[in-house]
Amino acid sequence: MGVAAEQIRSLHKYEKTILLALERGMKRYAWVPLDEIRASTGLAESEINYRVARLMAWGMVRFNPVPYDGYALVFGGYDALALATLARKGTISALGAKIGEGKESIVHDALGLGPVAIKFHRVGGRSFASARLNRDYMPGQGHCPWLIASKKSAEREYEALTRLHPHVSVPLPVDQNRHAVVMALINGQNLNRCRLVAPKEMLEQILDCTRRAYKVGIIHADLSEYNILIEDEKAVIIDWPQWIGTDHPNAETIVERDIDNILAFFSRKYRLDYPRKDAVSGVVG
Repeated sequence: MGVAAEQIRSLHKYEKTILLALERGMKRYAWVPLDEIRASTGLAESEINYRVARLMAWGMVRFNPVPYDGYALVFGGYDALALATLARKGTISALGAKIGEGKESIVHDALGLGPVAIKFHRVGGRSFASARLNRDYMPGQGHCPWLIASKKSAEREYEALTRLHPHVSVPLPVDQNRHAVVMALINGQNLNRCRLVAPKEMLEQILDCTRRAYKVGIIHADLSEYNILIEDEKAVIIDWPQWIGTDHPNAETIVERDIDNILAFFSRKYRLDYPRKDAVSGVVG
């Protein structure tokens, strides 16, 4: 990400053209053949070789010679395309430091009309197999490379935030492009890192967020102390790409698992014994 952010302003129009050609080509190829790039861009082979060498040096493209000369975007290149589009739209004007990282995402602060966070979804490697197994929106078979999976993940999260805000305490959604979601910056700490003065009140606040989301028709499906931020004594629920609808056949089981995760955390850290029956009925009742 750092390399892509530094180089994006100096990308030549031919280099952007090649990145776009690779993005299109990877819907059909794991490694896009040189002939396909040439046909898609209309550039001479010598020009492509020169530009691709620069993109590879910047960590945006990877080369594979077997069984043919082929090229693929890596996350640096996909980041560059998303950032270029968001900058052109005026959504962001500057990318800041990395402020968070999970198994499927990296989050940076940035400047737009005000302070924002930009979350780059990273569904690939180990998490790609998990996503295919555990998420209804991922195709069970066929060619679905990491860039399509990451884009789908970002689209899902943006949809959830758009539907939930302002009814539920979630980050304000600002924009989405490819695998990137731009949202209002939350200046808070993860729940697991906080020492709460009034843990029962905070638990009830989180349960109320879960209830409000349920009324909107959305279940987080991965709720824990690691994806709740505390800002000015207010809980903000983050990380929504794996959400499911309340019409899902296993909806009640999944929302109860979310509730159990939160109850277990407050019991473990604060010795708070909150009746499970009350918690569940308060959300789905």
